[in-house]
Amino acid sequence: MTADSALAPQPKVVEGRACGTCTLCCKLMTVPEVEKPAGEWCRHCDKGKGCRIYADRPQRCRDFFCGYLQSEALSDEWHPVRSRFLIAREEQGLTVYVDRSAPDAWRQAPYYALLKHWARDPSARLVLVRIGKRTVVVLPGTDVDLGGTEPGDRIEWFARRGPGGLEYSARVAQRAPQP
Repeated sequence: MTADSALAPQPKVVEGRACGTCTLCCKLMTVPEVEKPAGEWCRHCDKGKGCRIYADRPQRCRDFFCGYLQSEALSDEWHPVRSRFLIAREEQGLTVYVDRSAPDAWRQAPYYALLKHWARDPSARLVLVRIGKRTVVVLPGTDVDLGGTEPGDRIEWFARRGPGGLEYSARVAQRAPQP
């Protein structure tokens, strides 16, 4: 399974899938329109139930569907309530937003093996793991912990020939402008 096939943009939610009691996106995602930072519960979220301003929620929230809801290729183990993270296709590639209460959830089976598989897939571009402000870049040969990053930071990865073959690394190439 390629990263593109797993998380290709689709116009609707997979039949039979729903958020149910999951409101993890209301905690993990940044929503500037309501001054909600990543990793903190939205003040409009009724945990385990949904959005108290659903009819008037920001467009960013209206447009967002996690990878589990959009991809038939992801099994029920990937439901954010079970996995403790959600996946989103973003401009730089695939991003895994991890609940800080379970910071190593993404490293568990079966998740980590598939993240590494996607990291080897050139169509994925980048596979990023965000745990609060901390960002880890998942690369074919290694994982690079970039420490604290901000939304809008541009991250790049590269490979160099080393004595044992390709050596991978990543860095923040450009910091987002601060207000």
